[in-house]
Amino acid sequence: MKFLSKILKFIVILCGLLILLLYIFDYDYILKAVRVTYGTGHKTAFLEDYKELDNRVIKNSTPQPWNIHKDFNKANITDSLERTNITNGTIAYLIIKNDSIWFEKYYDGFGQSSKTNSFSMSKSIISAMLGKAVMEGKIRSLDQKVSDFYPQFKKGISTDLTVGDLSSMASGLDWDESYYSPFSVTTRAYFDENLAPVILDMEGIESPGKSFKYLSGNTQLLGMILEKATGQKMSGYLSEEFWKPMGFESDALWQIDSEQHGLEKAYCCIASNARDFARFGKLYKDYGKWNGEQLLDSAFIQKSITPRFPESPEYGYGWWLKTIGDKHFFMMRGHLGQYVIVEPEDNIIIVRLGHTKGPKGDGGIFSKDIFAYIEEGYNMLDE
Repeated sequence: MKFLSKILKFIVILCGLLILLLYIFDYDYILKAVRVTYGTGHKTAFLEDYKELDNRVIKNSTPQPWNIHKDFNKANITDSLERTNITNGTIAYLIIKNDSIWFEKYYDGFGQSSKTNSFSMSKSIISAMLGKAVMEGKIRSLDQKVSDFYPQFKKGISTDLTVGDLSSMASGLDWDESYYSPFSVTTRAYFDENLAPVILDMEGIESPGKSFKYLSGNTQLLGMILEKATGQKMSGYLSEEFWKPMGFESDALWQIDSEQHGLEKAYCCIASNARDFARFGKLYKDYGKWNGEQLLDSAFIQKSITPRFPESPEYGYGWWLKTIGDKHFFMMRGHLGQYVIVEPEDNIIIVRLGHTKGPKGDGGIFSKDIFAYIEEGYNMLDE
């Protein structure tokens, strides 16, 4: 019994020392990461982690429900798609045809109004907010310099860094896009309770505007610039300029770093549902027009869904791009396989939300499951 008591005492002391070291070396955010993930039975950020973290509300107004297609759910889901959905933990799969919900299925106890984490699909939303700020004259153009808002970027290699460089992932800033290392800046950004200093600590290591490199820090910095330019919190600006005029059916939640600092995580973490996420696909499909009102400049939309760099055809300004055969898709994408996939010529929007995504494919740029959600969706449409 004394031996067990000594072992227990040793473990307590060891844990205490470990916690003390985390605070001393400024890694105390790891404690929050462990509590939120491993403490809830997960190994990484997860669909409903917003329930464990602080949020700010994105308010809706008068809902504008989607039309329901005359052939709603008449098609049978293909065996291959059902296997993919079950294997990857899909919780929502929708096909919207000609602006009407043509097929809809939910899994694992989730439904139409279930809120789940957007993860990086929010990057496309932040890009839309940038387009709106430019349209309103609150930001001069995509070429306006970041240093106009944050003078610390006026020196060194980042002198010419622009807001357009941030949106198109061409900043040249130093950032470790690692989701599973507890010591990466991405993990710190997700769990640190004071996010702004983490972002403003980034330094330029390459010339901006020259090439594509996906960095979540770009979008967070862009979101902080939007706050300065508009004089509003990101959630408030999103609510007034998009959520309300586009008739989102539900309020949403946007994770913030903490109640004390109240900064939205621009690069991720809007909790909403499949039907509402799809609205941004429709907005871009229709070149910024919603119910006859031009919410976004059509030229900005075209620029957003066109590759900025020929050598990186997979990305425009906040949107992923992929040509399959004679079809040209643009899409919102999020960690764990959150997708809003649009084919404008066919007037098709495919939404998939889930717990995990498939293995890497296509040179590591697009995971294999994306092709299944598209191909099998079209097989259903062709029945």
